[in-house]
Amino acid sequence: MSAVDQDANAGTSAVREGFAFDEAALVRWLEAKVAGFAGPLTVEQFKGGQSNPTYKLITPRKAYVLRRKPPGQVLAGAHAVDREARILTALGKADFPVADVYGLCTDDAVIGSWFYVMDMVEGRIFWDATFPGLSSPERAACFDAMNETIARLHGIDYAAIGLGDYGKPGNYFARQISRWSRQYLEDSDAGRDANMDRLIEWLPDNIPEGDETAIVHGDFRCDNMIFHPSEPRVLAVLDWELSTLGHPLADFAYHAMMYRMPPDIVAGLGNSDLAALGIPSEAEYAASYAARTGLSSFASYDFCIAFNFFRLAAIFHGIKGRVIRGTAASAHAMERAKHFPMLAQLASEAMEACG
Repeated sequence: MSAVDQDANAGTSAVREGFAFDEAALVRWLEAKVAGFAGPLTVEQFKGGQSNPTYKLITPRKAYVLRRKPPGQVLAGAHAVDREARILTALGKADFPVADVYGLCTDDAVIGSWFYVMDMVEGRIFWDATFPGLSSPERAACFDAMNETIARLHGIDYAAIGLGDYGKPGNYFARQISRWSRQYLEDSDAGRDANMDRLIEWLPDNIPEGDETAIVHGDFRCDNMIFHPSEPRVLAVLDWELSTLGHPLADFAYHAMMYRMPPDIVAGLGNSDLAALGIPSEAEYAASYAARTGLSSFASYDFCIAFNFFRLAAIFHGIKGRVIRGTAASAHAMERAKHFPMLAQLASEAMEACG
């Protein structure tokens, strides 16, 4: 990721035009629902995040984070902040690294859309997948921490923590391909792409055998994690909007897609000298995940890569649509929307590599 992109993502700014809300109404809700809350309150908006607007709530004693559905027209089923709050709460009780949730509001009358409030976790976010500023051993340790964290997520007994109905076990690829194909086709504002049209035809006919089910994050990247300020340890995994019950290898392949991803789209290692950086190769990283999870076969890995490039392209297509409609949550969403054709092309190339 370029320095310009990193600056566009990192930190907070004043609340952007079109994303303000009734702060006095929020204070009344916080006083009633969040134990220990005491104003006065200052609200800032995080620069990063493409879908659900995210705000920093600052008080004299502590800071909180608020995630809300975007204002204005939204696609049906998207921006489900209630699902985010639910999985964060469940995973917190399972001692998985997530922020503590203080409350969920499903009353549009408070600030204009549903929202939840969680703890503000302090630490490091690496917007660049090369983890600049670290030594080679520190990079290796951080990559191992990411690998351990996603493996631990996939090993959680989802039914035991109350998430047995968080998604439909089985047929993950078919359901996801249908979901993202439908969202792509229905968002007429963002237009069509020949590569995406071919993928929509090819993917359903090439779904691999095997139907393992686990909690999947859906957007597991280094820039969706908060690392300890000085240790190679993940303190919190962020942005659970795309989480569901799904295929663990698909979730891992999305994460490992960083090895093939150009760094100017999202945090990627494309064309990086991994050995010089002290970063494990894609094969070594996959082997570590397999050892941690006991996975015996990576036969469907190439399909998972093609599927995930398609899925990410569909997400960026949605960002493009929101830019056109004027409801995009991120200050740099327009730049992201421009990358949609490249992601569709990468998805098509991955499809062709499957044979």
